[in-house]
Amino acid sequence: MSAVSALILFGHGARDPEWVQPLRAVRDRVAAAHPDSRVELAFLEFMSPDLAARVAELAAAGISRITILPMFIAQGGHLKRELPEMLAALQAAHPGLNLELAPAIGTTERIIAAMAVQATDYLQTTMNATKNPE
Repeated sequence: MSAVSALILFGHGARDPEWVQPLRAVRDRVAAAHPDSRVELAFLEFMSPDLAARVAELAAAGISRITILPMFIAQGGHLKRELPEMLAALQAAHPGLNLELAPAIGTTERIIAAMAVQATDYLQTTMNATKNPE
């Protein structure tokens, strides 16, 4: 059975090829948990594929529903201005495609909570190192 839906993890992109490793790890974990859906990466700049190329590829593969999940920590200019324009152009280019935009991942409660836990762990480690210098 082929997938009819897809999730695009949409990252900013970077010149450093190592930058993408955490996103690949997320993609691999989500794909393993949902083998009946396509889980792909796309980037705003510096890396390939860009969003238009990835959407075109998925549409050509028969995907009818695509959710785009911005892997951004917050809703900045790229997500407030550029991404809506990109989505409007993609919807016009692929009128039969159901494109959905999820909120930036960093604005969700689970991610905020996870970042707070991690920051608290670092703070605790720092405090312990200060109290107990070796």
